Amino acid sequence: MRERIMMRGSVALAEGALMAGCHYYFGYPITPQNDIPEYFSQRLPQQGGIFIQAESEVASINMLLGAAAAGARAMSSSSGPGISLMQEGLSYMAGSELPGLVVNITRIGPGLGGIAPSQGDYWQATRGGGHGDYRLIVLAPNSVQEMYDLTIKAFELSDKYRNPAMILGDAILGQMKEPVRLSDPKIQHLDKPWALRGARGRGPQLIKSLYLKDGEMEKHNWHLQEKYRKLQDADTLVEAELEDAMDILVVSFGSCSRIVQSAVRLARGKGIRVGMIRPISLFPFPGKTIYEATQTVKKVLTVEMNTGQMWDDVRLSLSPGCQARLMARPGGGIPSPLEILEEIENFVKAGDHVAKSVC
Repeated sequence: MRERIMMRGSVALAEGALMAGCHYYFGYPITPQNDIPEYFSQRLPQQGGIFIQAESEVASINMLLGAAAAGARAMSSSSGPGISLMQEGLSYMAGSELPGLVVNITRIGPGLGGIAPSQGDYWQATRGGGHGDYRLIVLAPNSVQEMYDLTIKAFELSDKYRNPAMILGDAILGQMKEPVRLSDPKIQHLDKPWALRGARGRGPQLIKSLYLKDGEMEKHNWHLQEKYRKLQDADTLVEAELEDAMDILVVSFGSCSRIVQSAVRLARGKGIRVGMIRPISLFPFPGKTIYEATQTVKKVLTVEMNTGQMWDDVRLSLSPGCQARLMARPGGGIPSPLEILEEIENFVKAGDHVAKSVC
């Protein structure tokens, strides 16, 4: 087993992509994700790959579409407004059933916003962002090690389901340094008989998202929905720390969940029986895990660095009679462990009524 080395999150992500067999990167600069293309510009040529700084994010996503159609493992990355510009291309990729990876190192918004960390892109990532009935595979790391591991996983799931995937990180995860073990996993490389590699010895193939015959597009949409159902059943990722007879359950994702973990330890030290659920796959969302946990615990606190976007999915997953409360910090606000501890204590002491708090 390899020794662990200190590494920035953005670098760990890039190394994970290389380990997964990514040979093509297309991107355009925007803070706070610029470490990723900068690193790829050096490392990809060393590995025999291709790095292209495109003229825009629109060009980047369409280059990714073309490489994916040819059967290559390829990726792009951006942040905030740049991800917004990619939405049309992502919709085309999903409609055409093309794999590929897009990384969003999120920044504050809406609009131009700023470069501070945020989780305000949850709705955009998990609801398809662009036009039409489609979904992305969305994975949310909470450590530098997971920036490496989940990048490999994202490529594998993207190929398995022929669907674009997204790593939803933020400026904290991109810049922080932690020990990372660059393992040598058994990388899954699936055959891609559908890829457009030249029709030598066979008839031509067609990859498209345009369906004009009566009922043809409806049939295609139901096919996509069935694929998402299989993804939900087989590849939902979640971390759960549950106890018997819990007083409260806390749900959080990404870098915010690291802060929540500290608050949970403090609460347990004060005798509060606290459980925690961390969705790792934001789509598919681990609603079943939350539902089963809330059969016994009846108070759920959701902590997010936004105005409460995952809270929608959490509330849809609760068992009947469960109380839900939100602790939200949008626009670059970062809650401290002590602030979360105070919210946990107040909610546990509160009466049996549904409560919502926004900090």
